Amino acid sequence: MIKIAPSILAADFSALGDAIARVEPAAPDQFHVDVMDGHFVPNLTIGPPVIESIRKRTRVPLDVHLMIEEPERWVETYVKAGADILTVHVEACRHVQRCLTAIREAGARAGVALNPSTPPGVLQYALDDLDLILVMSVNPGFGGQSFIPASLAKVREVRALVGDRPIEVSVDGGVGKSRAGALAEAGASVLVAGSSVFGTPDPAQAVRDLRSASEVSK
Repeated sequence: MIKIAPSILAADFSALGDAIARVEPAAPDQFHVDVMDGHFVPNLTIGPPVIESIRKRTRVPLDVHLMIEEPERWVETYVKAGADILTVHVEACRHVQRCLTAIREAGARAGVALNPSTPPGVLQYALDDLDLILVMSVNPGFGGQSFIPASLAKVREVRALVGDRPIEVSVDGGVGKSRAGALAEAGASVLVAGSSVFGTPDPAQAVRDLRSASEVSK
C-alpha cells in the first residue's frame, strides 16, 4: 500500500487546523512538515511551537523534515514537539550515523533526505540506522516546483539500494496524480504531496485520488 503524506507547506498557515480537518476524512498516512532555516535553504517556515500545535490537532503521524544546518543540535527539541519521524538532510550532517542514532534514542523514526544532485550511494553504510529515505524531486526550499524527471530513475536506485530492509522510500516535490503510478512502480512507498492536495477545492478527495492512481498502477 502506498502511503500519502500531505505537505503542510502548501496549506493556509493562517488556518492550519482547518486545513488538517479538511484532509483527515481521507485518512492520510502521514503529514509532512517542512522546517526551513533560511540558511540551508533560501526560505523560512515554522519551528517547534507550530509543530506542537499541529500535534495537538491530529493523531496522524508527523514526518518533520528538517531543512536546516546542524540538525543534530535540534533532534530532541523536534521530537519533543511531536515528530514521529524526523528526517534530516545528509548534506547538512557531518556525522549522519550519529544523528540517526540520536533520533532513534529520542523516540522517533529516523529519516534522511537526498537533494536532487546527491547520489544514493552516500547512504550505503547508514542503511541499518534508517527508517525512511526521502528523495527530493525538486530543489528544496519552496513549494509548487516542477518535478525533476531524473528523480524517477533515482527512486529506482534507492529502492535497489534498500533491498529487503524495512525502509520507506518517500518522494517529495511536484508529486501529483499523473506521476503517482510511475513513482509507485519505481519503488516509492510514500508520496509527499503539497499543492496537489491543499491547492485543490477538495483536499480529502485529492488524497483519495492520489492513492487510487498509485495503487492501480502498482
